[in-house]
Amino acid sequence: MESKTPFQEDTEILTHFGENYADHLGAVVPPIYMNSLHVVPKENLYDPQPVPFIYGRVSNPTADLFERKIAALERAEKALSFASGMAAISSCILANVQQGDHIVALDFSYSPTREFIKNDLPKFGIENTFVSGKDVSNFANAIRPNTKLFYLESPATGIFYLQDLRAIAELAKKHNIVTIVDNSWATPIFQKPITFGIDISLHTASKYIGGHSDLIAGVASGSAAMMEKVHHIRMNYGGILGPMEAWLCIRGLRTLTVRLKAHQEAALEIANRLLKHPAVREVYYPGLPSFPQQELVKAQLTGFTGLLSFAVHGGSEQAKAVASRLQWFNLGPSWGGFESMVNLLENEDGEHVVRIHVGFEDVETLWADLKGSLDREINQ
Repeated sequence: MESKTPFQEDTEILTHFGENYADHLGAVVPPIYMNSLHVVPKENLYDPQPVPFIYGRVSNPTADLFERKIAALERAEKALSFASGMAAISSCILANVQQGDHIVALDFSYSPTREFIKNDLPKFGIENTFVSGKDVSNFANAIRPNTKLFYLESPATGIFYLQDLRAIAELAKKHNIVTIVDNSWATPIFQKPITFGIDISLHTASKYIGGHSDLIAGVASGSAAMMEKVHHIRMNYGGILGPMEAWLCIRGLRTLTVRLKAHQEAALEIANRLLKHPAVREVYYPGLPSFPQQELVKAQLTGFTGLLSFAVHGGSEQAKAVASRLQWFNLGPSWGGFESMVNLLENEDGEHVVRIHVGFEDVETLWADLKGSLDREINQ
């Protein structure tokens, strides 16, 4: 028998992994365990034995199924789910630093993450340095004797450049530094950081994993030992994902590969058309052959999603004008759902760029919307 491709393995995980219909009266869709409490066998009163479920703040069967699917997708030993992406991010960071430690973080990471590292952690005596991350030397040069954590996001928010995950993981291991990467853009389908040597891969599951803009969730994967450290923080801080949201995440996983294919095809078409428009100065999208990090793209990514950005000739004011005229791209801070969205972010030079999420509306409809707004910039 021929060996299965990673994509074949992933599709089987998405649809069937961890599920036994006989356990649930033959139900194709697993039930939602809305329990806050599970009773314990009486013998445990005098001879305590570990039980998988006892209290909802600690664990839940529905969340457990979602976690096992994500761990399998990430090729990790264990995963933990959280009530939000920021709950996952903050818990993973707090599990690996203490007073007197130093974090090296990516300067173009998710803005609430930057705020947490830059403004909140120093209150507890945890220092930080932010770097561009385009070269491994950025991290190497920022290492101090008390550096305990590298925080990455690849592709990075806004202009989507990549970090060399293998090389950074190798550098970190030489200095006993933990590595965390936000893998939300690529999803565990298109990038598997654990296989590159990264310690923790995490996601804002509200985005592509959920896929329908109807839940807030986060999830993190890593070794069993690492996740045990993170579990201690989640248990004590109370950040576990609720059973209803976990069930919605499982539902989202069923169609993840199908949705990503549609996002990728539409986004590639839109990105290529944007490249040719005279009002557009630059398009930031790893799926384009013109994207500057092609070797790294081929080494780390197996596909591309629907989030991209572009700079407009004339700068920030023109970018704002283009975004404000769009009709089919609704203004909002999130992405990864079925609908097309627009937002404004800053690039490395502090200039505003237009970030769009290409949803499931017809490509010609979306392009007519973008072209109409961009045309006004060259006709004024």
